[in-house]
This record gives sequence, structure tokens and C-alpha cells, in this order.
Amino acid sequence: MAKPPRAWQRMLSGRRLDLLDPTPMDIEVEDIAHGLAFVARWNGQTHGDYAYSVAEHSLLVEELFGRLCPKASATERLTALLHDAPEYVIGDMISPVKAAVGPGYEELDKRLSAAIHIRFGLPAVTPARLKKQIKKADRISAWMEATQIAGFTRTEADRFFGAPDLDMIADLSIRLRPPVDARHDFTARHASLMDML
Repeated sequence: MAKPPRAWQRMLSGRRLDLLDPTPMDIEVEDIAHGLAFVARWNGQTHGDYAYSVAEHSLLVEELFGRLCPKASATERLTALLHDAPEYVIGDMISPVKAAVGPGYEELDKRLSAAIHIRFGLPAVTPARLKKQIKKADRISAWMEATQIAGFTRTEADRFFGAPDLDMIADLSIRLRPPVDARHDFTARHASLMDML
């Protein structure tokens, strides 16, 4: 009889995360921040001396979400910060790859997201209205990334991600920096939001 394949990953915290049946007890923000700081957006196909990490992207999405929804609660802002948190173990697949992989990736993402949310006191499933608002911030971030570091023209980015309100993002830019800096800022922002809950 064949031995079942290993479906868990050892985290730097020492936790052993079962990817098929993740539990909130095995989730640590330091593991999330570290993993996301080393996962490159756009499959690493960006200009610059550093990859644009999912941790950096998450910080930007949370900032954009706050601008779109200035009365958002700390719980909602934390949900925005953690919107891509499962990628700390499953990586960031670009949309065409997700489509090719099929529903298996989405199911894995949902299970991990639920465990992460429960660990930090959030609803296991993000309410549809909030998810839509976070997605809007996510698309603005994608537009910024596409035009500033991923080689897209504004016309292409408008077509794929929608044209953002340029006044709202006029003072923001994509930052490329060492993973340790993004990891530190992600952890600090998470702690700040947790303190507000």
C-alpha cells in the first residue's frame, strides 16, 4: 500500500501546518509575514533590484482599502491586510495559472484563509460586501504595480484592472525593498490593528 504524500509544512516558528486540514492553532503572524515577504508578485517579472512581495502588496491594499472606506473598522482593515495571507504557504499564482490549475487551488486557499481568520478573531468567511471592497483596493494595487514595475501601458492596465482615481493614489508609489523591511512592516501593521480590536 502506497504511503500518502506529505501534506504539511514545517514553519520557522516550529509549527507544523497541515495544508489539507489547517487549524488556527498552527497559524503565527511571524510565519505569514516571513513567507509573504519572500513571495514575489507577478512571478518575479518586475523591474528593480528586489521582487515586489506579497507582504508589500498587502500593506498597499490595506492602505488603499482605508482610503476607499475611511470609516472601516480595525476588523475590516485587518481582513484587508490578510486578504492574500494563504499565499505564505501556497505562493502567489498569477490569474492565468490559477485558471489552469482549476478549483483545487481555490479550495486550498479558502481552507487556509478560514484558519487564518479564526486565528486572529475574524469571521472565517469574509462577508461578500467587504470582499468586494477589498477586491477594489486589490485591483487598484494591481494597476499601480502593472504600470510602475510590470511593464504594462496605462491602456493595458485600464483594460485588465480598471482605471483608478489618480487623485486618490497621487501620493502613493510602489516600493521595492529588502524582504526583511516588508516583513517588519507587515508584522508591525498587524500588531497595530490587533491592538485596535
